[in-house]
Amino acid sequence: MAAQRRNLMQSHQSWTDDLPLCQMCGVGTATNCVYGPDGKGTLSHPNEDGHLRFRGEDGCFLYGVFNGYDGSRVASFASQCLTAELLLGQLNSSHTDNDVRRILTQAFDVVEKSYFETIDDALAEKAHLSNYLPPHNENVPFHQLSPQSQKVQERLKELEREVSGGATAVVALILNSKLYIANVGTNRALLCKSSSDGQNQVQQIGRPHSTDNEDELQRLAALGVDSARVRQAGQIAGQSSTRRLGDYRVKFNYNEIDLLSAAKTRPIIAEPEIHGSQSLDSVTGFLLLMSEGLINALESAHGPEQANQEIVAMVAAELALQTSLETVSQSVVERVKRLHHDVYVSGRQRATYCSRHEDMTLLIRTLNYPLADGVLTPTQGGRIYPVSVPYSNSQSTSKTSVTLSLVMPSQNTLTNGTNTASTLEEGTPTPGSQSPTATLQSTNTQTQSSSSSSGDGSLFRQRGSQAAQPDETGRVPPYVDFSQFYHLWGSDHSDSQSTQGGLGPQ
Repeated sequence: MAAQRRNLMQSHQSWTDDLPLCQMCGVGTATNCVYGPDGKGTLSHPNEDGHLRFRGEDGCFLYGVFNGYDGSRVASFASQCLTAELLLGQLNSSHTDNDVRRILTQAFDVVEKSYFETIDDALAEKAHLSNYLPPHNENVPFHQLSPQSQKVQERLKELEREVSGGATAVVALILNSKLYIANVGTNRALLCKSSSDGQNQVQQIGRPHSTDNEDELQRLAALGVDSARVRQAGQIAGQSSTRRLGDYRVKFNYNEIDLLSAAKTRPIIAEPEIHGSQSLDSVTGFLLLMSEGLINALESAHGPEQANQEIVAMVAAELALQTSLETVSQSVVERVKRLHHDVYVSGRQRATYCSRHEDMTLLIRTLNYPLADGVLTPTQGGRIYPVSVPYSNSQSTSKTSVTLSLVMPSQNTLTNGTNTASTLEEGTPTPGSQSPTATLQSTNTQTQSSSSSSGDGSLFRQRGSQAAQPDETGRVPPYVDFSQFYHLWGSDHSDSQSTQGGLGPQ
């Protein structure tokens, strides 16, 4: 069996080639990038992310995003093997919640063990060849080694490339109209729900298994690991994750790793944390699965405080424009990529965090969520800032508020068909200036939530009969609340506030 899996891993075949893809799902990707002094980016390694999006039998759907490192082998293997362990008859509508959790946990365990079976021979050869090298051989220059030792060294490097690497994973399973999330590592799942009155709520499902997760630090401390040192280091063997698939170094040789040497048993595990079930009956919205690279790129550019709300606002804005989920996903990834680059070239405070980004993957699964009726040009660049306006739907007597995504363009981007060079890097937009025209995209929202508008065309209806009357000064009271816009704008342009005289109308 190990030989069969190894041969399959080395081929271009997949165990899941014949499974049908889910048509209610779209995936966007971008490769890693390192910026030079001139702002131009270069690829530092081939794309290491992976994903899956399959429709099984009996109303079963499976999605996943995998963040690989030190190669794409583990991410690729996990996406194939996990699908084979879950969608080939293992799940059906008669299973209870406990059954589903058990099957998911077992599937991750099989993936881990099966992967290590594929590298058993390489690990054995690596250990065997190491015996032929003299002690302290690593300190001897390669050209001074004997011909036999040179061959051994070259082969050992090949074997190390073959067996190294790992991956983190976030997997979503929908069965019986219930959602289950299984997470190993530092990817992220967001669920956006739209209520009947047009309000939306965003929920992050689970926390990343990282070196600043208190539960994970307690788990490591119970094994004898100094959790304070782990927190301070921020990484374990080059990764921030405390749970991961593969990575034989931290699984089998953890006693040789300083931070983990005191552990009583294997500290870095592949056991998933499972959340669910959540009923999706009558739910309108969308599910997002994101790789760590996408999350880090957005948080590096704009900080972590509003990252979830911002990515959901981007998705909702593109859903209001596009007819293809694939285009929606790719447009959002491209937007994050541009934002990250623009912050780097701006030289502002957060530019130091944006010198590079890793591979990015975004998977969108809609839940009874309508797409646009026609194809429009997606918004180019710029950060989405929320501003609030009152909303009265002609179909309802109740009033609520709607958030418009006020998109402030980035440098040298196409905005409303005009090529502009932004003056927004160092100041606040003012009327009559040369700042680019802002682009409005309708999105309903409430605190910590975002989604696209209903698209019924009633957003600005009934204004004529309900026009506000001027006050004693002759001014009409504002109905647009820019407070959150100014707050976010101030956070992004804090360096220039002292010279610009503050934010908001004077």
